[in-house]
Amino acid sequence: MKAIVLDGINLPLTIKNVNKPKLKANEALVNLKAAAFNRRDYWIQRGEYAGLKFPIILGSDGAGVVVEVGSESEKDWIGKEVVINPSLDWGESEAVQSSAFHILGLPQDGTFAEYVKVPLQNLHIMPAHLTFEEAAAIPLAGLTAWRALFSRAQLKAGERVLVAGVGGGVASFVLQWAVLAGAEVYVTSSKREKIRKALEMGAKAGVLYTDKNWVEKMRPDGGFDVIVDSAIGRDFDHYIELAKPGGRIVFFGATASGNLPELNARKIFWKQLSILGSTMGSPKDFHDMLAFVNKHLAKPVIDAIFPLAHAEEALRKMDRSEQFGKLVLRVD
Repeated sequence: MKAIVLDGINLPLTIKNVNKPKLKANEALVNLKAAAFNRRDYWIQRGEYAGLKFPIILGSDGAGVVVEVGSESEKDWIGKEVVINPSLDWGESEAVQSSAFHILGLPQDGTFAEYVKVPLQNLHIMPAHLTFEEAAAIPLAGLTAWRALFSRAQLKAGERVLVAGVGGGVASFVLQWAVLAGAEVYVTSSKREKIRKALEMGAKAGVLYTDKNWVEKMRPDGGFDVIVDSAIGRDFDHYIELAKPGGRIVFFGATASGNLPELNARKIFWKQLSILGSTMGSPKDFHDMLAFVNKHLAKPVIDAIFPLAHAEEALRKMDRSEQFGKLVLRVD
């Protein structure tokens, strides 16, 4: 089969012929029709991710058709159009992932290939209103956004949400899910074009976080019930100011500095704020997210679709932070 392979740190993604995966019991072989990039793929190529191994087929997101199963009892899956939940071995707790938890695409070969093997329990029937490209764009980023907003921050209709750094895959889903849930959503970005697109998606207002006085521009009466961030960095202290009493600040990444800046603890306890970490999501989170997608006939924001052989070109677009929404590979 053809696959996109990363042979080492800072090497380009290259298309190669590799062996098809071999199945064990309770596994399925999916003939992929589309796959999608996540920032995770970029960090792996850079060598800034835990558990590196090479060569590796990257890719956590995918949608396609089941062509083989490892157990005769599961043959009813064959021929079904599916979307893959890349959150593997989450465990029994809804509160936190198990020690065995990992994500499809490292250490296990991922979806940038004609075929991928996944546990049957991680397959879901593809929403009928979506194309393969649209379905493939949802899993990792959509799930991360879902858990952050609803399982962790407990967002309710009518609440006010600030989405920091809109434009990336997860932030775009945070914006979309929050708007569909009936929240009043505001955004920040480093580019006016991304703010314009966010307004088209239903954001009420947006500001450039590169402006020195962006906090004053983004201070609605009463503050924010929920603030969602993926960068951390020096601006995190501003969220303490912008959160309303009883507010929740949730984050799922640390791409700016890797650590929280020094915070004013007095304001945190006096305002009774919750600072929440979040990672990916449980099987229940994924099930609930797909039900939400089906209920609202939601479609993800796709920035661009590339042929499989152009995977390196797509990753360089992500490197330049040019995209708004997801970057997708058409596998066939």
